[in-house]
Amino acid sequence: MSFAALRLIGFILGIFLITLAVSMAIPMLTLVAFERSDDLSAFLWSSVITVVCGLLLVARGRPETAQLRPRDMYLLTTASWVVVCAFAALPMVLISHISYTDAFFETMSGITTTGSTVLSGLDHASPGLLMWRSMLHWLGGIGFIGMAVAILPLLRVGGMRLFQTESSDWSEKVTPRSHVAAKYILFLYIGLTSAGALALWLCGMTPFEAINHAMSLISTGGFSTSDASLGHWTQASIHWVAVVIMIAGSLPFTLYVATLRGHRRALFKDHQVRGFIGFLVITWLVVGTWLCLHSDYSWWDAFRIVAVNVTSVVTTTGIAVGDYTLWGSFSILLFFYLTFVGGCSGSTAGGLKIFRFQVAAALLVSSLKQLIHPRAVIQKKYNGHPIDEEIVRSLLTFSFFFTITIAVIALGLALIGLDWTTALSGAATAVCNVGPGLGTIIGPAGNFSTLPDAAKWLLTIGMLLGRLEILTVLVLITPVFWKY
Repeated sequence: MSFAALRLIGFILGIFLITLAVSMAIPMLTLVAFERSDDLSAFLWSSVITVVCGLLLVARGRPETAQLRPRDMYLLTTASWVVVCAFAALPMVLISHISYTDAFFETMSGITTTGSTVLSGLDHASPGLLMWRSMLHWLGGIGFIGMAVAILPLLRVGGMRLFQTESSDWSEKVTPRSHVAAKYILFLYIGLTSAGALALWLCGMTPFEAINHAMSLISTGGFSTSDASLGHWTQASIHWVAVVIMIAGSLPFTLYVATLRGHRRALFKDHQVRGFIGFLVITWLVVGTWLCLHSDYSWWDAFRIVAVNVTSVVTTTGIAVGDYTLWGSFSILLFFYLTFVGGCSGSTAGGLKIFRFQVAAALLVSSLKQLIHPRAVIQKKYNGHPIDEEIVRSLLTFSFFFTITIAVIALGLALIGLDWTTALSGAATAVCNVGPGLGTIIGPAGNFSTLPDAAKWLLTIGMLLGRLEILTVLVLITPVFWKY
């Protein structure tokens, strides 16, 4: 890797840090509005430290001749998440007086839109801190959309090249120039957040609660302003609005852009979107009926509670209405399976993504046809795109290492001393960026504060690996990456 490329990466990281420092003005204004000047200094000093470090990185200017190659993108992508998290954790240390381990865990959970938390007493926490946590979700969500749309298809990670024409070739598909497409996506993101906040406010939340939850839900993050999560509010309308916002954040944002530009059926014609919505509705009906038969809930209440919790886990948001682990072994195992599903490609959701399950099903059908007609030439296609061998190889590699990563982290957590339920569900929820795990410690009714520091760092690595699609990070530890 050339020195000029490293300088350019440093320059870009400096811009990220300056943007982060400027973003800290919002929680400061929130504190002023709530007349909580005692926490202002924490954000002020954090902002000063962050902006100074950012200015040092951009002081020498942008190298004129440097160009980032695809291999340089791997380092930039990983470094940006780590560096931003390192500085975004500063206000949490100064306000909550928690260890840097806890602050970094909380920040990584926020910016990767995981939603796992080590904090408690949120109902009475500093409004500036609550706003900052929600903003980390919001910033991480739009950051991941940009990466999933523009970078991952270019790097050919995990079968993402299937979406290269929709994401990279903006000239023919969506808008004349990529920067125009980025503006469309940003305006859409802001618009959906604003609409969600307005709807939650009209349904009974305070404006502060509505804004925080709108940022958390559209980014499929999961942080709440209450320890009881969404269960703090009993209004059914709030629960249904939350479901709609979570689904909106889990759909491909490029298709929103295409819809706005005249392709009215872009969302409805997409196989991934139809598969995702169909999977949710069928799961709601089956589990809702099961819960109604095995509890005192009416069918409609059971359906609503299941819709919130199932949508939350499938979209990797992680909010909860009640503790679904108390529903019995069937629900525990089901929600563990749902942890892996994820939303659509090009959205804020994590997990395996629904398109990989659909491609796997298409490959299965093709293999079965080949067994029946050995000499037939069967073309494998998904959503109108041919599935070539490179895509299959990339998808299989990603899926294998996704599973292996969860297994290795779970073994590491067990070695540290966690019980198998906490270890396995903790590893899965970290890599899939869901939030709560299973069991009494890290389940929907608990949090991650009592875990040993070593476990928190291991889970932090899992969050990063899952958010950046595993291979983007793993390639950095290969010797060949640094040789040329």
